[in-house]
Amino acid sequence: MHAYSVEEIRRCFKTSTDFNEIFDVFQSALAQRVTDIEPYRLLFWNHSLTPDEVRLFGEKLAVEFPEMAYDVFLWLASIFEVTSSSTDNFELAVHYYRRAAMTRPEEVDPYLDACDCYDPDLNIPPLTVLIDFLKSGLEKVRQPASLYRRLARLCDMAGDTDLSEMYRRKADEGSSEKG
Repeated sequence: MHAYSVEEIRRCFKTSTDFNEIFDVFQSALAQRVTDIEPYRLLFWNHSLTPDEVRLFGEKLAVEFPEMAYDVFLWLASIFEVTSSSTDNFELAVHYYRRAAMTRPEEVDPYLDACDCYDPDLNIPPLTVLIDFLKSGLEKVRQPASLYRRLARLCDMAGDTDLSEMYRRKADEGSSEKG
């Protein structure tokens, strides 16, 4: 297998439109144990790749380098949030936010980032999906006050003012306990 410099890897991931070339360079990068996330970010943003191809590379990278899985899943989520929103209703974005949360359950970012992709005009992803996702993180994250605040806002949007108020109180209680 041909060894590539990091600059050659970056250039291929950024500019190549030939899947076979990209795949070969990717395999070489894995074999060379390139663990810098930056070249892979360029790969994920390569517009010549289909969503399935991007997922293939991301999933393989997360398996090969488990220590990078959290960052890989967050990147995939953010890419699918931007690039596939009109075709899949953010399903891939939410899927990868869930994967990131499973990788590092104590981190709040995947939960909050998933909420940021909500489109109220289209109700995508569905509020119920986001609310359930946030609830699943309440017992896991280190500082749940931000999740309670976001849950209050989502429940308010869903028209459940009682639940919204309960989450606001919990957020205020959590904020005052930490302060």
